[in-house]
Amino acid sequence: MAAAWDAPWEEGFGREGGLFRRLRQACAADWQAYTWHPFVQGLSAGTLPLPAFRRYLIQDYLFLIHFARAKALAVFKAESIEAMRDKTTAIAAILSETLMHLKYCESWGIPEAEVRTTPESAETVSYTRYVIDRGLAGDILDLEVALAPCTVGYGEVALRILADPARRGEGNAYQTWIDTYADPGYQAMARAAATRIDALGDSHGGMARFATLSATFAEAARLEARFWQQGLDAAAGHVAAYERARP
Repeated sequence: MAAAWDAPWEEGFGREGGLFRRLRQACAADWQAYTWHPFVQGLSAGTLPLPAFRRYLIQDYLFLIHFARAKALAVFKAESIEAMRDKTTAIAAILSETLMHLKYCESWGIPEAEVRTTPESAETVSYTRYVIDRGLAGDILDLEVALAPCTVGYGEVALRILADPARRGEGNAYQTWIDTYADPGYQAMARAAATRIDALGDSHGGMARFATLSATFAEAARLEARFWQQGLDAAAGHVAAYERARP
């Protein structure tokens, strides 16, 4: 696990001395716990229990809906017409991704009706509403910093998996998921998100606001780790009392 953290992609997102790398470094332990979570290691080794992945897939669909809403808020908060166009394009891409996600769920034996009717978990609610709250309370930089651990983090997760000496390539049931985030197109998007954080840090006084921004970034990373963990908890039969009480 230490080798994964020391790998050269640690400098693959954002520029040296830029806001993104400083935010990442300031929450190194939380970032490690997120990007090399036992859930991620299970994906890499192909040993993740299927119920854990099923739970994740359903909640990830529900997450995407609110991720699109957060991007819509980014249009309102955007600092330029060019940024508004970029975010509008991102919203369309996420909405298209929800349709592909439903088909992907079906390939794992999860019918669309089940995905659409499953309530949001506490982990999904807490993470998505936190991101939107940061955007409502702050400016575009506050919102983008809250969003970055998702976009950039998944890019790093894929690179960590590819570098994992314990990775199972052939016969890994989760290879299609890994391929999605290792794809050059996604990697370019993740790098662009980190670059945007650096640019907004320059234009919106990121270093002067570093304490607040780093707290947001770290909390988003912790919420990402909890999002993974809910899958492992479900697979182990640990279901929250409020969920057991649902009709």
